[in-house]
Amino acid sequence: MEIALLGYGKMGKEIAAVAEERGHEISVTIDSEADWMEKIDDLRHCDVAIDFSTPDTAVDNIMKCFNIGMPIVVGTTGWYDQLESVVHDCRQRDNAALFVASNFSIGVNILFHLNRRLAEVMNSHPEYNVRIDETHHIHKLDAPSGTAITLAEGIIDNLDAKEGWELESDNPDEVNIVAHREGEVPGIHQVTYESDIDLLSIRHEAKSRKGFALGAVVAAEFLEGKKGYFTMEDLLNL
Repeated sequence: MEIALLGYGKMGKEIAAVAEERGHEISVTIDSEADWMEKIDDLRHCDVAIDFSTPDTAVDNIMKCFNIGMPIVVGTTGWYDQLESVVHDCRQRDNAALFVASNFSIGVNILFHLNRRLAEVMNSHPEYNVRIDETHHIHKLDAPSGTAITLAEGIIDNLDAKEGWELESDNPDEVNIVAHREGEVPGIHQVTYESDIDLLSIRHEAKSRKGFALGAVVAAEFLEGKKGYFTMEDLLNL
């Protein structure tokens, strides 16, 4: 495949390396509005775009891809307040394809699955309260992470005691998310249930960015030739 990278920071470079290892070509990199103006014709010749840009530019990038019929895989987070309208727009078009994941790591998506099942089980054990801790590098622009929000939503959908989530909250009706920013940490997510007598947790720790990059490239391979809206659940059949 010929791939366009929208955003060429650390993740973009990691994706480029993984894509080339898998026999693909990075034909275009777009990292600014000037790049869009200069490279739009080159972009039209690509098979798929992968976006790891910024929360402020992600939706505009998606719409630009929709307008030229370019399938797009989006790993940028921090724009999900607009996700519903973007997905609606995608489904109204005949030639749009969108793949969105808050985290492309295979291990994290298994964690999502376990998190939902554990929340169901904990309905029978109200003596436990749940919280989420997430730790990322100091350069991450959004807090909490999209992954932490996905974990919280999985809990809210399956644990009757929780109605929503909050950052740094002691509201017993909300899932408390604690966000840490430290050094160059690729990503740690932990869901903890604690009672007066013990503590139970499930945790995922990324060793590097490569797992995220691999998942994004596999998603791009999956999206080729498809129309509509897709997530990691579609890719992994979870």
